[in-house]
Amino acid sequence: MLPLPELPGVRHAHHPLPTGVTLHVAEAGDPAAPPVLAVHGWPQHWWAWRSVIPALAPARRVICPDLRGLGWSGQPADGDFAKARMADDLLALLDVLGLERAGVLGHDWGGWAGWLLALRAPARVERLMAVSIVHPWPPRVASMLNGWRLLYQPVLAAPLLGPRAAPRLARAALTRATDAATAAAYADVLAEPARAEASSRIYRHFLLRDLPELMRGVPGRVDLPVRMLSGRGDPAIHPSQLGGFERHAPAAELELVDGGHFLLDERPELVADRARAWFA
Repeated sequence: MLPLPELPGVRHAHHPLPTGVTLHVAEAGDPAAPPVLAVHGWPQHWWAWRSVIPALAPARRVICPDLRGLGWSGQPADGDFAKARMADDLLALLDVLGLERAGVLGHDWGGWAGWLLALRAPARVERLMAVSIVHPWPPRVASMLNGWRLLYQPVLAAPLLGPRAAPRLARAALTRATDAATAAAYADVLAEPARAEASSRIYRHFLLRDLPELMRGVPGRVDLPVRMLSGRGDPAIHPSQLGGFERHAPAAELELVDGGHFLLDERPELVADRARAWFA
């Protein structure tokens, strides 16, 4: 396994969870301060928050877990990468850390896990900030018209092909959004066979299990404060897919900004500024 990237003021731990996985967690800030869970997406890991951590750590305990199977976390014993299981991991992590409630900041799949957490255990979530991810009730017509944006997913999801393609697709997507060194910091970790296989299963389980649920309509509503931040040029999400949330999340608000999907790397100062204001 590759060595962990270094970031001043960050401490690391591994937490075995009753969900059958051991999560690596990078942490910063006063352990007694109000906590914020910062959860990355694919193809990244905790280091995606390197520009946000210094912005939040003076006032918050910033907890950055690597999702199951990714970064420096362990592989789940049951091989399950359904997104509900990622939310289960976050709840279990709060329990293990002895935290009743936390703010949740998520990008990509981390943002989706944050939405699921807010739906399933709202008492545990102070407020949510979801970056570069659709909400659970996207307009059906807009989703159908933009389905072509997800054509990379069957490639990633395919057995045998997906694990081989994962690090290459990750490097290509990230290189378009950021510099080669940053892209390598993520893609090199995914080149490890277990991480590549986890990447494939994340998308296989999405297409086979999570997407049908999404198309049927996710039940429930979210009444807690939610801030959605998305790039106008995001190749995976068109702004039209972000409407229609008001009935299901009346305290939510949406901000569209210039940028693509990897806003944490493309516009780190903006994301850090919005996160600092939202979790002030």
